[in-house]
Amino acid sequence: MKRKPIIAGNWKMFKTVAQSVTTALDLKSRTYNANHCEVLIAPVFTALKTVADRLEGSQIRIAGQNCAAEAAEGAFTGEISAEMLADAGCTHVIIGHSERRQYYNETNALVAKKLVRALTAGLIPILCVGETLAERDAGQAEAVVTSQVLEGTRSLTAPDLFRIVAAYEPVWAIGTGRAATPEIAQSMHRLIRSVVQEKFGSEAAQQLRILYGGSVKPDNIASFMNEADIDGALVGGASLDAETFSKIVFFHNQN
Repeated sequence: MKRKPIIAGNWKMFKTVAQSVTTALDLKSRTYNANHCEVLIAPVFTALKTVADRLEGSQIRIAGQNCAAEAAEGAFTGEISAEMLADAGCTHVIIGHSERRQYYNETNALVAKKLVRALTAGLIPILCVGETLAERDAGQAEAVVTSQVLEGTRSLTAPDLFRIVAAYEPVWAIGTGRAATPEIAQSMHRLIRSVVQEKFGSEAAQQLRILYGGSVKPDNIASFMNEADIDGALVGGASLDAETFSKIVFFHNQN
């Protein structure tokens, strides 16, 4: 099955509204003909609506970096619901990013609730999974990722899997400059697909797009995209500059 790649940029806690708009418009002009893949950016919450409005009519989609596990409204100070993200112009939302798990103690159970909320709001969730260096060195990488996939999707049905994206992001390769080798990434992507196949069936597994995240750059993106089960990238630091990110978007032109 041919899966259309996704190149997503997670801007994390960077850029003011004005800076976000400038970068987004620069990226728009550089990627207007990127028909070979879907382009996605995740600005900070304060910039979502403005960036979405400025990109209206373009091929670039907008994602929230997180959402609440609770319903559309309520007494949850500091939270932003999935419905609010959709109202601001988002089509996607990142769920269970390693930084949320590591710094804010997000559990697989919480991730599972957020996935349901995102789907209920009509968003496409990007489910992030990945092991720490200690877990990999202890030989637990496959067990950890398997658990994250199974527990994170425990409330979903097979039809729900057609509405989500997965991302494998080894924690030890995020923001460190140390990327997993394409072979390591492919092995874990294959594992994720096999876990999904066992739980949800072959059709759901084959259509699921799985992105790789972890120190992706213009000079290594092509090697990852050559692997059979890698369907795109969730890019961090290299997505903050429009020129650099556009080079990743056009991975098929990289050597």
